[in-house]
Amino acid sequence: MRVALFVTCVNDLLYPDTGRATVALLERLGVDVDFPVAQTCCGQPQFNTGYRHETEPLVRRFTAAFDGYDYIVTPSGSCVAMVRDNYPRIGAKAAAEGRGGELAAAAASVVPRTYELTEFLVDVLKVTDVGAYFPHTVTYHPTCHGLRALGLGRRPLALLENVRGLRLRELEGAEECCGFGGTFAVKNAAVSAAMGADKTRHIGETGAAAVCTVDNSCLTHIGGTLAREGSTVRPVHIAEILAATEDHPYPMEEIR
Repeated sequence: MRVALFVTCVNDLLYPDTGRATVALLERLGVDVDFPVAQTCCGQPQFNTGYRHETEPLVRRFTAAFDGYDYIVTPSGSCVAMVRDNYPRIGAKAAAEGRGGELAAAAASVVPRTYELTEFLVDVLKVTDVGAYFPHTVTYHPTCHGLRALGLGRRPLALLENVRGLRLRELEGAEECCGFGGTFAVKNAAVSAAMGADKTRHIGETGAAAVCTVDNSCLTHIGGTLAREGSTVRPVHIAEILAATEDHPYPMEEIR
């Protein structure tokens, strides 16, 4: 089984610990993980802003970088949704415009091989207990892409429920958007901020020490709002929780 890590732009530039945690977790489960150095952005920011033609070179680069791998695993629900939902559309439009069908074929080739991390753990490796240890109270926010585009359902919760020491708190209004939405937060800042405030209010009501998701882009928005409010709740990617063990605990000492 050839497995490649797609770390994503956000994780590479802002949250490298998430990428490291993903590799540590998979290797602990017996998976050899490659990191194709040719990988760059999946093209989601460009595509969501309406620049489809400018996204096409990134689709070609992605498909070339991950050619030959059985599985492409990434700790980002939104990037998986970009590949699975939008790559076929981009390829089909290029073919319809008479610019060849090779892009459509290349895009289609990566769709069934691209997995969000919790999907890969539950559906491919068939595990829900990954041997993690995280002795803190946690609440889980299901991101829009993970919930609606990928249909992750209870996969992340099943993994969290099997983490030793973790006390899971239910989040009111969990399925409501946090307000980030990529470029939505830029174009509709006031609405985005109001949605973020609703989300963090509910997070605070849980009494949890940490809030986790499958996407650091949402955690950026949630974490920024929490910080501005003076909250001590820490935003933590689920990969970092699942990678933590008694021998290598997550550094939460300064948090309750």
